[in-house]
Amino acid sequence: MPGGKADYLEAKMLDHVLGGGDYTRPATVYLALSTTTPTDAGGITEPSGGAYARQAITNNTTNFPASTGTNPTEKKNGTIVTYPVATASWGTIVGWALFDASTAGNMLYWGDVTPSKAVGVDDQPKFAVNGLKITED
Repeated sequence: MPGGKADYLEAKMLDHVLGGGDYTRPATVYLALSTTTPTDAGGITEPSGGAYARQAITNNTTNFPASTGTNPTEKKNGTIVTYPVATASWGTIVGWALFDASTAGNMLYWGDVTPSKAVGVDDQPKFAVNGLKITED
């Protein structure tokens, strides 16, 4: 599953590790859905209306257990993330992104939704445990 770290977070991590200001991880991250393929630079297109909202996830070890593996190292969600029931079409979801705010904010990580998923009225999207995969190589 392709994905990556957003340019914003890459710069923050470089500064944090190498002589810049410390980066403080957000207490809550927000999972957005996208009808366009995200990139490191951002550029996602979120559904609008129809009860869509980014889903808040407390940034702790229950929701994001310890990373595993090497080259790549991977982090997965430890709990199910469930969206509200769509009251209108949200379009075809092809990607996701984690942000540090419920609206606007800074994109942190992104990934593809494979296979893509058309979300219509009465659908309720969710990510199963281990359904989000965030990698570092």
